[in-house]
Amino acid sequence: MLLTEFDPDLRGVIHPDMIHQQVENFPETVVSIFSWQLFESLRCLLGGRPIAQCNDADGVWPVYEAEYGERRLGFCKARVGAPACIGMLEDVIAMGAKRLILTGNCGVLDRSITDCGIIIPTKAIRDEGTSYHYAPAGDFIDVNTKYRDEFVSILEKFGYSYVQGITWTTDAFYRETQAKVAARRQMGAICVEMECAAVQAMCNLRGVDFFQFLYAGDNLAGPNWDPRSLAGHARLDEKQRIGLLAFELAARIDEAPAGCGEDNDVCR
Repeated sequence: MLLTEFDPDLRGVIHPDMIHQQVENFPETVVSIFSWQLFESLRCLLGGRPIAQCNDADGVWPVYEAEYGERRLGFCKARVGAPACIGMLEDVIAMGAKRLILTGNCGVLDRSITDCGIIIPTKAIRDEGTSYHYAPAGDFIDVNTKYRDEFVSILEKFGYSYVQGITWTTDAFYRETQAKVAARRQMGAICVEMECAAVQAMCNLRGVDFFQFLYAGDNLAGPNWDPRSLAGHARLDEKQRIGLLAFELAARIDEAPAGCGEDNDVCR
């Protein structure tokens, strides 16, 4: 198989630093959000100013600077799907990012996971193509080996329940057949999304810290699909509070006081 032909050479014929130069005073920690509705709501809440941009055939994707917990953090909308997501984050790393925090919704393969429930992946099933260009072939990749304890302490501080487990990263959401869902559940997967395995593999190769948490959307565990809060506008206030947890973690790992103090209920 061609996907077993991993090449460890760090430089491709086209390398990100050929497209983007390092940006002066670029924030070292960057939060990236998949849902455009959630991204816009957080951008309006936190303010910030554009400091850079990524350009491709789909348009212009600004990178913002936001103040949170006395820290300057980067903030950008994540692209959906592993290839697009990786391409943009490679550019953000070339600009100067050293730590990436990523969050978005996922489908659940365990019906006990409540709508909008928080999931911390521990491993990702590599059922996509992008990760195989960043890491040797394998069925799994360990994820979130750093910052998991810090994030758990934030969840406990603000009273959020959570589950930890294996996520299934796939390229083709219309090909999540009943047989494949059953097979991935047999492998231990509790949820499904489209980017986690690839982003972890890329960050490992580039030497960049990475943490991703998910919030539960549609339910694929039953005989019939249940979209629940999959739509970006559904339960947006609740998702906004969940999104702020990414900034809380970013502020903490950026080695400064967190943005939500003991008397601040913005994350509750």
